[in-house]
Amino acid sequence: QKYMLTQILQAVMREKPDGVLISGDVYDRTIPTAEAVQVLDAFLTSLSEQEVPVFIISGNHDSAERLAFGSNLMGKSGIYLSKVYDGRIEKFALQDAYGTVWIHLLPFIRPSVVRHALSGEESAEEIRTYQEAVQAAVEHMEIEKDKRNVLVAHQFAVGAVSCDSEEITVGGIDQIEVSVFSDFDYVALGHIHSPQNVGSPKIRYCGTPLKYSFSE
Repeated sequence: QKYMLTQILQAVMREKPDGVLISGDVYDRTIPTAEAVQVLDAFLTSLSEQEVPVFIISGNHDSAERLAFGSNLMGKSGIYLSKVYDGRIEKFALQDAYGTVWIHLLPFIRPSVVRHALSGEESAEEIRTYQEAVQAAVEHMEIEKDKRNVLVAHQFAVGAVSCDSEEITVGGIDQIEVSVFSDFDYVALGHIHSPQNVGSPKIRYCGTPLKYSFSE
């Protein structure tokens, strides 16, 4: 893990990107080991020293609450963490020669989480599937369609090819149609281990930098 993260840091120093997107899972369990936390801390500190903004969302293996701890303080250092989903999605602006690019941070969400977050609305109780949950979350986002919009998300898109090291949900109940992302210019997805586009060149899984099975 440390070797792989060093390679990423060297790539950042070489390529000088406008930002780094981390689409979950940050950890492999809800309560990470002390060493894992220390490794991530060192990695994020090094990125901050390069003055490269970092945008991070929680995945299905992460604890959204634990990962969001200290997010307000870390944001002052250019490390932006997704908050626990409460019906709102944070977005951050980057500027380039062509204007504004909005980075939207959508953490991994389940139907029960969205039902609870939107409990004051009539249609909230009808949210039962992952498709309905993500659709509702996107519909409640503030998307300026005259600007460029990048979504960082962690869900299982229909058509994505999975690997041996991934958890398989019976019946594919956690799968969503990529059509829910139609308002975004680019969607940076986490969750599936193999790098691949899904349905469109603008919807992409980066894959895991470190491989976890022979199928990868």
